[in-house]
Amino acid sequence: MARRPLPRILSSGNAQIARSREIARTAADSATDVLHPLITISRGLRKLAATARAKWAATPKERRGPTLFLVAACVLVVALVPYGPLLALVTVMGAAAWRGRERPVVKTGPDDAEIARLKGLYEALVPYLSLPEDPEPLFSHGGDWSAVFGDYAFDEDGRLTRLRISYPPYFTDGEPAARARIEHLLHAKSGRGREYLFDWDEEGNRLTMHVLPALPTTIAAQRFVTVPGETVLGFTDADAVQRTVPVRASDGTEDAPAVVWRTGPRSTEPHLLAVGQPGSGTTSLLRSIALQALPHGDVLIVEGSGTGEYACLVGRDGVLAVECGLSGALTSLEWAAHETERRLIAANRARQAGLPAPEDTRRPLWILLDRPSVLGHLAAADGRPDPQDLLQVPLRHGRAAQVTVVVAEQFDSVETLGETVRGHTRARVVLGPASPDQIAAVLGTAPHTTPVPDVPPGRGYARLGAGPVVRLQVPATPDPYDDATSEAHRQAVLELLPERRTATAPEIETIGAIEPPPAPAPAPVPASEPDLDADTAPTRRKEPAPTPLPSPVAAEG
Repeated sequence: MARRPLPRILSSGNAQIARSREIARTAADSATDVLHPLITISRGLRKLAATARAKWAATPKERRGPTLFLVAACVLVVALVPYGPLLALVTVMGAAAWRGRERPVVKTGPDDAEIARLKGLYEALVPYLSLPEDPEPLFSHGGDWSAVFGDYAFDEDGRLTRLRISYPPYFTDGEPAARARIEHLLHAKSGRGREYLFDWDEEGNRLTMHVLPALPTTIAAQRFVTVPGETVLGFTDADAVQRTVPVRASDGTEDAPAVVWRTGPRSTEPHLLAVGQPGSGTTSLLRSIALQALPHGDVLIVEGSGTGEYACLVGRDGVLAVECGLSGALTSLEWAAHETERRLIAANRARQAGLPAPEDTRRPLWILLDRPSVLGHLAAADGRPDPQDLLQVPLRHGRAAQVTVVVAEQFDSVETLGETVRGHTRARVVLGPASPDQIAAVLGTAPHTTPVPDVPPGRGYARLGAGPVVRLQVPATPDPYDDATSEAHRQAVLELLPERRTATAPEIETIGAIEPPPAPAPAPVPASEPDLDADTAPTRRKEPAPTPLPSPVAAEG
């Protein structure tokens, strides 16, 4: 059966109705704009009348008569004054316009959506913060959330940014597992993708949660205001450390809170271990440490990945060598072990003779080892010793010999690190995205914040010895020879590089070879020489200096 067309009045009725509504809406808006002053004055007169009525109702009956007489006298005076009624009318209209103006609405409490979010969070905490035998539980299904939640704040999207929770005294807030459950729940219910700080007050049975702002990434490599023996690992929150350093950022000069790592004979954490994912910024951290160490010491770099990330340091003053091959790495680390022993023996003999330590034993020596697992795998395949075995002497006795070891490794190869490396690297850094368990495995304890899955390079956590875990942002120190490096960061790194050494033709053939410094003349030793201190000398030797080692290039040939 063929469809019959609808009547014209029905087919075009919707368009006419919509057009009529648009015309009516436009006319209403125009009338509102024209009559806005009249609406404002009317609203003000209504408020003035309500105020006068409230005043009259609050006046005692014995005072109403004198009040009426006073008002009548004022009206009579105004009526007799020239232009009095006109001035009175203008005054009343002005007062009405002032009282009738539209004022911004001041928010005095959470709206319906925020109340619903707080109620949902309260109900989710009931199974964790209540017991069936509690006669007056703070958390119960259908209970009052306002009794336990306080100091709450929301952002523009309606998500919590700050909250204080009062929990019952019997909650096991001293157990890390119980805390982790509450923190995970609050993180999930308050919104993922942000970093939260949880502050537990065990004495007051309160937990404060607030969202942390992102650490700035505008600070690049530069000369920091530090003394010899201090290294700026990065920057953190203002309330996490007690020291700030002046820095130049992209938006000007400021005082930034810095994580300062102290090395030397009096340091409690003389060596450092940095762990991260690929591209997390561990290599940039080692580059930053090398640039800060070169003005006051010598640097030996061993790169296991072999990607040339430290090519900008080759041949620079203070850089002993930059080794990428297995043979060169083994030769360099063996020399570093002998150099540590030589420094210990020379310093011990000087102390026994009542003389100050020689100058060459007081100049800091930095050993930077990036990705030792790669070199260990190559050494095992070639039947040669693991380079980590050669780090035992510098790690165990490096503090007394002014030798500092910095090791960088990735999470997938942390298990290959030896016990000596793990036991003597008390300063720890974790960079890049990582789970709380991974962070706790490296730092020894979990952070008080919730790690986020997406972080910029150089963002992570740091812990110096037994101190607290703090957030960290490493200063931008990219490879200046990389095409992806911005011009500002490239110039910042190039300005910090020392002058390049001029090498002759024979020296160019053996670039990377390490020549040990000349051994100082042995100090006069008493006839009854006491034994060396076991804490400062690993072996007892009669010779003042080890035999010079062949160059890595000759060893490889």
